[in-house]
Amino acid sequence: MSLAVIYSRGRSGIEAPLVTVEVHIANGLPSLSIVGLPETAVKESKDRVRGAILNSRFEFPAQRITINLAPADLPKDGGRFDLAIALGILAASNQIPTTRLEQYECVGELSLGGELRPINGVLPIAIQARNSQRKLILPKENTAEAALVKDVEIIPARHLLEICAHLSGQTQILTEYQHIPSSTPTTDLDFCDVHGQYHVKRAFEIAAAGAHNLIMLGPPGTGKSMIASRLPSILPLLTEQQAQETAAIASISDQGLNVANWLKPPYRAPHHTASAAALVGGGSNPRPGEISLAHNGTLFLDELPEFDRKVLEVLREPLETGHITISRATRQADFPARFQLIAAMNPCPCGYLGDASGRCHCTSEQVARYRARISGPLLDRIDMHLDVPRISHEVLRKGSPNGEESSASIRTRVVVARNIALSRSGKANSALTAKEVKHLCGLSEPGHQILEQAMDKFGLSHRAYHRILKLARTIADLADSPQIEIVHLSEAISYRKLDRKV
Repeated sequence: MSLAVIYSRGRSGIEAPLVTVEVHIANGLPSLSIVGLPETAVKESKDRVRGAILNSRFEFPAQRITINLAPADLPKDGGRFDLAIALGILAASNQIPTTRLEQYECVGELSLGGELRPINGVLPIAIQARNSQRKLILPKENTAEAALVKDVEIIPARHLLEICAHLSGQTQILTEYQHIPSSTPTTDLDFCDVHGQYHVKRAFEIAAAGAHNLIMLGPPGTGKSMIASRLPSILPLLTEQQAQETAAIASISDQGLNVANWLKPPYRAPHHTASAAALVGGGSNPRPGEISLAHNGTLFLDELPEFDRKVLEVLREPLETGHITISRATRQADFPARFQLIAAMNPCPCGYLGDASGRCHCTSEQVARYRARISGPLLDRIDMHLDVPRISHEVLRKGSPNGEESSASIRTRVVVARNIALSRSGKANSALTAKEVKHLCGLSEPGHQILEQAMDKFGLSHRAYHRILKLARTIADLADSPQIEIVHLSEAISYRKLDRKV
């Protein structure tokens, strides 16, 4: 009888819990059984592992083999356990030494020929391997992603034979450590492409500086989507911690991780036919949705009223809490979802209400019904409401007489204002709590009177009250003002439009 223990990692949300692969070989009729709540892909690993071991010129034991994936109550899925199972069988049958196995964690899918294939979700695995102070053996193709984590020793391999030679001390695999890619993401989108719309650019500068939610209202073709797509070009780069959080979500998703631009804030723009599960995440094995993929970045919802109302309502909780919990009968997953919401909509069903051409023939009831597709509670959580009108043909052709300002120029001011907020409270102004708003967003007595008059006149909620103060604090930061002045407060109030009662 022989027993071998190999350490690997499973998946639960964005976490990578430890999975101990125990391989027991005993006398009896030849068989191989896998226990420990394996799903179909894990059960099928026995055939991949048998082929990989035989084609690597090792002996596959003609005995009774039992493989336990502990803990038993954690569901196991995917092919990530193939390598650990193969090494466990070889170690239990004394074909490779067992003396150093406790120093390693192993993940990777095996081909029938013994080659290692890449897997999803390597970044959370690398983080946990570092925390456990073990070396990580993984497929060569996953090296760049795992190398984003500090202080983890990575052993990349292409074939099962390489790993066995390394563990036997015959041929050592060169280890790799953290490699940080270029901190200057590239983009072809720039605000200098947008002619006119100066008040819209000003609003986006404010939104970027404070990470405020924003909704645009205007007829088709006025540049709403064009401007929204350029918001990432003026946002500050992510910190290393933020980048790891965002990269971990991308790592476990089907889209994968772009290592070259890992410090760039994500930008997601789902189609209006997206389901609630696609937006917030779901599935029997919960996967992150668009709001989590936009964590620390931007979620752009074009044609907002065309989204199903039930789909939009699921945004209300994550907009406040910054995370989403997905519960299923057998498991629960918690995903971060602190995103900046940018939305766009037409003013009426035909889209031309208020347009100088006079093409709109929508009745007031049709307009009211169209706008009512967006609930008051959701609209209340959006800090800035912005009109985007048509510009003249001359401005469209020539642009500004002095030229349009570039994203780099705007971003410089945004970064300065964001750093002021970070040095004051450690977070963007939009994330301030009610207690922090009270201490950091103080007004003079005339300012309080103006805000209270606006609350009464426009029927604004208490949530809107706090959001106006946060917005005014950002405007003051852009002006490098330690105090919120009347002009800053007035501009913040002017951005509350769609939730007014008059």
